[in-house]
Amino acid sequence: MGFRCGIVGLPNVGKSTLFNALTETAAAQAANYPFCTIEPNVGNVAVPDPRLDKLSEIAGSQKKIETQLAFVDIAGLVRGASKGEGLGNQFLGNIREVDAVVHVLRCFENDDIQHVDNHVDPIADAETVETELMLADLESLEKRVPNLVKKAQQGDKEAKIQAAVLGKALDLLREGKPARLTEVADHEEARAFEQAQLLTGKPVLYVCNVNEEDAANGNAYSAKVFEKAKAEGAEAVVVSAAIEAEIATMPPEERGEFLEELGLEETGLARVIRAGYKLLNLLTFFTVGPKEARAWTVEAGSKAPQAAGEIHTDFERGFIRAETIAFDDYIACGGEAGARDAGKLRQEGKEYVVHDGDVMLFKFNV
Repeated sequence: MGFRCGIVGLPNVGKSTLFNALTETAAAQAANYPFCTIEPNVGNVAVPDPRLDKLSEIAGSQKKIETQLAFVDIAGLVRGASKGEGLGNQFLGNIREVDAVVHVLRCFENDDIQHVDNHVDPIADAETVETELMLADLESLEKRVPNLVKKAQQGDKEAKIQAAVLGKALDLLREGKPARLTEVADHEEARAFEQAQLLTGKPVLYVCNVNEEDAANGNAYSAKVFEKAKAEGAEAVVVSAAIEAEIATMPPEERGEFLEELGLEETGLARVIRAGYKLLNLLTFFTVGPKEARAWTVEAGSKAPQAAGEIHTDFERGFIRAETIAFDDYIACGGEAGARDAGKLRQEGKEYVVHDGDVMLFKFNV
């Protein structure tokens, strides 16, 4: 599963530079002028997980397969984008297809890089982008909700659910608040809200792009962004796009020492991924064998059959049980055989809730 992040922000905040670095590609043209990104670029990256390395080594797996994260680099938005200004509506639709919105915010001073508003203010930048997304959602819902209300009055049950939840979202937008603050009453409303694909209905991760010297601890600009994120129930991380770009060109064996010299424990990619998993309430389970060790991503709270379905729909349809070993037990016992001998291999049924790090083997019959 992994997840799909849409990278948004004003022009010249470092979006494309960060995208290039995170995906270790030059797919997005990074240039110091607005609208240099004229097509949404998509880059898939493997999610680094040291646990997979350990499992693969113990099992003697021929290969290891990480779960995948997709970044979608969407062109810089400006005021009036919801009305077609700049490259406008051409790009708003791309945001609807992602699981989370990554707001890249400029938190650095640099006279050589022009800011679209000629001053550095990450909070104002975030509000500019959010406002355009809210205006687009507002326009959409003001057309949709009245039609849904009419259908609901005619006895359409599904329209009644949609009208209720989207009506609440419309009220929030009219108050100048994002749709993601909408309170859903039950599972049916939650499903209807998700299917509406509202731009401001997506969870938000703020990425504070700082200079190299601020990469470890952030600065006054990023501190304000973290306050904003906390107040909204969003997530925020500090990243230096310049450092990430440099890391992307290095051999893997040299990256650790380089990070250490800068006082960093991990790459910006690792921080973004961890924050994204937390934001979307995701966890990782593993399948391990001599041919391959593989990481899989599911929502926290998923039961064993749902996890099996991530591998193949037949696994979920014909689910019988899941042989399960906790990651720590697998390591401590030296693998599956040792865990079985030590009584650490459990037979779990359809109601078992998957835990982060579970090593699982699914039994099924179709």
